[in-house]
Amino acid sequence: MKAVAPDGSATECSSERNVGTEGPWRLRFWSIFVGQGASLVGSSITQFVLLWWITDTTQSASALGTAGLAAMLPQALLGPFGGVFADRHNRQLIMMLSDLISAACVLMLIIQFEYGEVQLSHVYAIMAIRSAMQAFQMPASMASVAMLVPPGFIPRVTGINQIIQGLTMIGAAPLGALVISVLPLKYALGIDVFTVVFGIVPLLFVTVPQFGIKEGRKAKILTQMRDGVLRVWSNKGLRGLYILIVSAAFFIMPLVTMIPLLVKVYYHGDASRLALFESMFGFGSIVGGGVYAAIAPKRRVPWVLGGLAVCCLGLAVASIMPAELYLVSVGLWFLSASANTIGNGAFIALLQIVVSNDFQGRAISLMTTMTGIAAPVGLAVATPLGHVVGVQNLFVGLSLCAFLVMVSGFLFSGMRDLDRRAGG
Repeated sequence: MKAVAPDGSATECSSERNVGTEGPWRLRFWSIFVGQGASLVGSSITQFVLLWWITDTTQSASALGTAGLAAMLPQALLGPFGGVFADRHNRQLIMMLSDLISAACVLMLIIQFEYGEVQLSHVYAIMAIRSAMQAFQMPASMASVAMLVPPGFIPRVTGINQIIQGLTMIGAAPLGALVISVLPLKYALGIDVFTVVFGIVPLLFVTVPQFGIKEGRKAKILTQMRDGVLRVWSNKGLRGLYILIVSAAFFIMPLVTMIPLLVKVYYHGDASRLALFESMFGFGSIVGGGVYAAIAPKRRVPWVLGGLAVCCLGLAVASIMPAELYLVSVGLWFLSASANTIGNGAFIALLQIVVSNDFQGRAISLMTTMTGIAAPVGLAVATPLGHVVGVQNLFVGLSLCAFLVMVSGFLFSGMRDLDRRAGG
């Protein structure tokens, strides 16, 4: 195979090793990893600030629903193309351009806030563009990891990345609430532009090796994408599990966007109370991951179904709690996050056993794409429904629907067969 040299030329290299591990690979990896992590924190703060501004300004489920569509739909639709694009072009350049375009959008929004010309449509457009950039930035970043570290370090990188995401969920919300309380909105948004610098600068000085692409690769990838879908769909138990999880995502994912409205309208809270809810979800994710790693169950299907069912039930019970018992709701939110992480961890582990290694990437990306599309579709349905029944009833009803979907999985023998095939 061939690798792309810094000047763009192709050089021969072995496919059996990571070309990026020659020399001081730790310096290369950590400089890029920390920079991208800082950029992720800035993006998360901006997302928090914008959603709270929409909530505080409109107190409208429709406005939040539209924001959720803008934040999710472009990435869901462009995700498969982003992965192909990352395999055909310089991933380093893709990461830099994605960050630069996102930062430029935030700068435009800052200027509009400065002159008092900002409108909801402007915020929606900025969120949509940033979502589209994530469709290209994420696969380019993830695909680069294997070229920056030795093969034996890749599992550690995956674990570290999960911890970083959990810590980001914990830190971004309170940081967002803090900057809103002490800074004008335009300066709060400026943090994202500042952190983008940390993400881009290492990429200017560090080379990310990349294997070249032969002519005609496009047709091959499209064929492989089709084969991945057929591999999952030909397995009765796996097909059923995919349908259940995507169906649950249809009900649950819209609620993620509606959380600020629930806190504002039902719990009569401010940005700090919203930060508490979101931070607890981050803590729960870290704890759930640790619990699953410690138990490492051999029978994974019950943990997938049970974990995701408990997550949904916890959200429903939390939404029933009286407003004055919001701390109990926070605790249930923590429980739901832990159960969600356990269910997702069991699902990934199941795929790694049931699906052959050469199909695992496509199997996981298929689930990501399906849930990514189900989420905005569910949001489009949930938004007008929220106006009719109210945000609290919306949370209770949709959470219970998702709970029933996951519990129904215990009735299908095809799913139990998955554990037998996996040797559980």
